[in-house]
Amino acid sequence: MEINKLIEVVKEKIMEEITLQKINVEDKSFLHKKHINNSPNKFHIKITIISEELRSKKKIDSTKRIYKILENELKNYIHSIQLSIN
Repeated sequence: MEINKLIEVVKEKIMEEITLQKINVEDKSFLHKKHINNSPNKFHIKITIISEELRSKKKIDSTKRIYKILENELKNYIHSIQLSIN
């Protein structure tokens, strides 16, 4: 999957499952190009979410929920996620 398509899929899947005020997904793969396990077919992304719904939960529960929503993408297209929930 191409990175721009992945970003759109990630946004859509999260917006379908969680009430949020804002979401931003960024490609951060360039920061990891020299890592031993770097693969051109898997990406490093940063997800920033503003959500009252998630903010009201424990951080670990919010994180688990995001990972569950993106389960397929994590298996197939995402190597690493940097997650910020506000």
